[in-house]
Amino acid sequence: MRAILVDWLVDVHNKFELSPETFYLIINIIDRFLARKAVPRRELQLLGIGAMLIASKYEEIWAPEVNDFVCLSDRAYTNEQILMMEKRILGKLEWTMTLPTPYVFLARFIKASKDSDHEMENLVYFLAELGIMHYNTSIMYSPSMIAASAVYAARCTLKKAPGWDETLKLHTGFTEPQLIDCAKHLVGFHGAASKNKLQVIYRKYSSSERGAVALLQPPKALLVVPPNGH
Repeated sequence: MRAILVDWLVDVHNKFELSPETFYLIINIIDRFLARKAVPRRELQLLGIGAMLIASKYEEIWAPEVNDFVCLSDRAYTNEQILMMEKRILGKLEWTMTLPTPYVFLARFIKASKDSDHEMENLVYFLAELGIMHYNTSIMYSPSMIAASAVYAARCTLKKAPGWDETLKLHTGFTEPQLIDCAKHLVGFHGAASKNKLQVIYRKYSSSERGAVALLQPPKALLVVPPNGH
């Protein structure tokens, strides 16, 4: 259910043309709230809307309005329900919004990868979003580990040599052997993405606007389909 919600949120995030910082904060808010409170299935989309409203107000210059979300949910929720959910989220999280999401690390680690270009950048974000969508990688690895593994997996995919160097080790704090397991998960998700029922991230990164990086061949050395990977 979480993967379905994230898939939908990627689509909405795209439609509103929100920043990457907003996307990663949305997912962070959702996961922190779910860690503190069980949410009935029928309210999961409402939680996603509340998280997007908060993250947009925090990160964007012009945030979408509550009415935009009412229309977006096909009027499944009222203005009052959305505002009440926003209040519940902020209460549970004690208004803590300033914290490191994977985006903070992604931006830094991409810079540390000296030969990175637009293709590399798009591929790193594609792999990171796949990692965030799957709950097992989100809870198993830290945000910095997911970001470093996305950079490593992207470098292997694009056959950049060496796959990992001293500069990246210095900036990320991770050695190549430490990244292998997480990178295999990300590459496994990439390999299975075209057949996954949830297609939004795959379609987003299959577009020419994002260099069609989803269509690249994953590196065989890392291509092991992870357990429960789709």
